[in-house]
Amino acid sequence: MRLGVYVGSFNPVHIGHIKLVNQLIEKKYLDKIYIIATKPYWNKDNLVPLQDRINMLKYFKTEDIIIDTYYNKYNYTYEILNELKKNNPGDELYLIIGADNLEKFHLWKNINEILKNKILVLKRNNIDSSKYINNFKEKDNFVIANDVDELNISSTEIRKNLDYGKKYLDKRVLKYIKSNNLYWR
Repeated sequence: MRLGVYVGSFNPVHIGHIKLVNQLIEKKYLDKIYIIATKPYWNKDNLVPLQDRINMLKYFKTEDIIIDTYYNKYNYTYEILNELKKNNPGDELYLIIGADNLEKFHLWKNINEILKNKILVLKRNNIDSSKYINNFKEKDNFVIANDVDELNISSTEIRKNLDYGKKYLDKRVLKYIKSNNLYWR
């Protein structure tokens, strides 16, 4: 089975995130996808509590979309991938990243461990993915999803502006945010 691993802050999850996940399954890139909301890390200090982010993601759980509540205890992507591989030994793992991550991808902790898996790259900001991928000896492990819609929605802007946010949030997520007094006070 081709198992996708989509790690991010999802602060908050928006319609772009879910549209991408659904397209990756519909277009047969992946069979199932784990969505893993992260703990706070080095460049993310404005996160609402992890449980709130998981609760918002749970609205999108299906047979093929798994909302993780276990692997988010790990600090680094390579740890998540190693544990998933251990628990799913027959599956081929695909780490889902945006092309905007490629510029500094070589700096990720234990990149060689990560590159033992497939890397599924999503279009972002008109970035030429091959420019970065060609620098890796494992370039055959990269898959570029050119026929998946580009994600051009900013979670940062959603957090800053309720009017902007309303356009890009599922109604259930918006209700959860309002009910729990998240982001806009």
